[in-house]
Amino acid sequence: MTWDLGRYEHIAAQLLPVAVAAVDQLHPLPDEFVVDLGCGTGNAALLAAARGAKVLGIDPTPRLLGVAQQCAKSLGLEVRFELGEAASMPLDDGSADAIVSVFAVIFASDAAAAAAEIDRVLNSKGRIVLTAWLPGGVLGPLYQLRQELIADVRGTETSRQAPFKWHDWSALDGLIGHLGFAVELEEAELTLKGDTALDFIEAEFKHGPLWVEARSILEPAGRWQELRDAAARTYNDANEDPPRFRLTTPYVMASARRAIGASS
Repeated sequence: MTWDLGRYEHIAAQLLPVAVAAVDQLHPLPDEFVVDLGCGTGNAALLAAARGAKVLGIDPTPRLLGVAQQCAKSLGLEVRFELGEAASMPLDDGSADAIVSVFAVIFASDAAAAAAEIDRVLNSKGRIVLTAWLPGGVLGPLYQLRQELIADVRGTETSRQAPFKWHDWSALDGLIGHLGFAVELEEAELTLKGDTALDFIEAEFKHGPLWVEARSILEPAGRWQELRDAAARTYNDANEDPPRFRLTTPYVMASARRAIGASS
């Protein structure tokens, strides 16, 4: 997945309330060193920096790092942004006090490698807050259809293995519990809004990296309209506030900190 497709800034604006909630949960203290892992345009990084934390934003997409840096400059905040990813962070062992990751580390191709890297960079009292989408719901079948259509066009299997369940306490505990972390989960909701369902859908198709990628693959094969029509039906049927648009989608916020006596 190339997150530079489309205009991720549009998605980042929708996700800002989640970043606010995640940083509130992380509760960074002045002068703590906080890492925003998969920072995108810097939502969480900027919020943490505004609280006085020393912040490094890490992302694999150069353009988004540039956008984040400009946002920091416009707000008068000192934040470093560097290229990196979940399994390879440009940090020394035990150098970070806290990590926040808003719908980012959940896309890591190797969850175990990401967990090992998180363990490596966090210090002996380190903690992490991450958010993950809950499966199912009104949008689950639509995203499954997207994957199936792309796989069909490419002539590949829908997925070679089930994605890691970042939303599940047992899965997370199995992933990082043995590394000395105690895990807590709580459910929350994000509300998406638009002037109309059509306006919201068109903006998603134009700006959303997942949709832009899907169109680039499916349209030449004559399969884009199938996904587009399914998306229109899904968003219209799920609209909670016609003739305007409102959709509530669930997610989980996971918090983990080193258990007493654990070390990095």
